[in-house]
Amino acid sequence: MSLWIGRLTEGDPAAAEKIWQRYYERLVRFARHELAGANRRASDEEDLAQSVFGSFFQAASAGRFPKLNDRDALWRLLLVITSRKAASRARRDLALKRAGEVGESALVQAGMNGVGGGIEQVLGTTPTPEFAALAEEQCQRLLEVLGDDMLRRIAELRLEGYTVDEISDRLGRAPGTIHRKLARIREIWQEHAEA
Repeated sequence: MSLWIGRLTEGDPAAAEKIWQRYYERLVRFARHELAGANRRASDEEDLAQSVFGSFFQAASAGRFPKLNDRDALWRLLLVITSRKAASRARRDLALKRAGEVGESALVQAGMNGVGGGIEQVLGTTPTPEFAALAEEQCQRLLEVLGDDMLRRIAELRLEGYTVDEISDRLGRAPGTIHRKLARIREIWQEHAEA
């Protein structure tokens, strides 16, 4: 995969296609989880995943991720971009609800008149390399704090958007066991946050 990442930064469309094929379905599952409870009128998890890939491919082609060198770092970066875009969308939806759907339309209109670029211009959609690096470091710290390979694997799968049943099937454990392990992961992370 690191070969495809390198080729992507050189502008190779075959590399983009290969990365898309490998990660698209997983990213859609993660996006579905991130959009839980969100208004799906305007777009859905597939729209979000496509937007993530568009932002990622554009930024990677521009050389914005020079330290991106393996598939784990790539996956974490895609998760960060997805989370930020989902959060941005949630903020936008809330602002629209509060403003009676005037806020975004006014910003979009201003963008059409050459004044600005809409709410996306204000909030941004692609993480800066610094933010991506910080998110990756934090993710690694949280996984290390778990201290148990099984807990780490369950946490990674959950972060990737897998459901409890899917994790259960993958690891050959009962769903109840997965629920208990997830509760333990939350406890450990809460203790770590309070320390």
